[in-house]
Amino acid sequence: MSILKFALASVFCLIATLAHAAGFRLIEVPAVSGFPAIQAAVWSPCREPVGEVKLRTSTLPATENCAISGDKLPLIVISHGYGGGFTGHHDTAETLADRDFVVIALSHPVDTGGGDMSRADTLAAFTERPTDIKRVIDYMLTAWPDHAKLAPEHIGFFGFSRGGYTGLVAAGGNPDLRKMIAFCPESSPKPDCAQLRRNEIPALAFTHDPRIKALVIADPAFGPLFDPDGLKEVNIPVQLWASALSGEDRTGGEVTLDYVSTIMRDLPARPDYHLVQNAGHFVFLPPCTEDLAKRRPNICTDRPGFDRVAFHAQLNAAALAFFRAHLKD
Repeated sequence: MSILKFALASVFCLIATLAHAAGFRLIEVPAVSGFPAIQAAVWSPCREPVGEVKLRTSTLPATENCAISGDKLPLIVISHGYGGGFTGHHDTAETLADRDFVVIALSHPVDTGGGDMSRADTLAAFTERPTDIKRVIDYMLTAWPDHAKLAPEHIGFFGFSRGGYTGLVAAGGNPDLRKMIAFCPESSPKPDCAQLRRNEIPALAFTHDPRIKALVIADPAFGPLFDPDGLKEVNIPVQLWASALSGEDRTGGEVTLDYVSTIMRDLPARPDYHLVQNAGHFVFLPPCTEDLAKRRPNICTDRPGFDRVAFHAQLNAAALAFFRAHLKD
């Protein structure tokens, strides 16, 4: 049995016996020259009973400000998609924290829902998001009050949609932004298309972070911006998820199954690939509450017969097994 399959089998058993809460706290990564502060949340191992954390738009099953249990803990960074935020993959964060990972999920300043979205459709999103990841890791390893409990050599990444693009770049990928013009029909009013037509392509090098040692990405956006040469430096283990029907959802053309398949083909080493049948793009978001389903049916309504609750049990167990196999001794 492979290491990953053994880890996955073990994880299913472990999840079934969980009795602890995930610790939870809100943090802010300070602003630096040219970049604003980053709002984030940290989930961590906790040995107290499960409580509730009430946020502005949601209630999470966690224990606020719980003392962190354990030492030399692996760190996972979670990056959301367009218009998302740090709670966008809270169930994955809770699963990982329950099994002795520290997880930080950030709200990218350039395209967080409910925030300033004025630059979300500019080329800044492509260059600033990977920089956000490095800033968050720097903060967690040096300035976070409990940084001594982390294992700096054991850092992983989970990203969805634009977060998947972000992870590929942070892990060494170099997209060609000139290829973005393929996403720009002549009638497109989007600012990034206008920038491309004016040849206003940022000259800054993309930010990479070699401290990231394992990557889980779901429906990564903008696959055509990469090619084998642009992905040749992504030499860490990758778990890649694809929804079979993503091209039928309102993703602005950023994600299709063909795009994800291209990434799978062009990575230097074959990833741990999972194709989710009968699934649209938004199945990677947690199951919706009744209230959210009424407000956002476009992200909450799945195809007939698709069970998002059951799928997330599978997704979270597989991500946990992958990180355990590649980050823990």
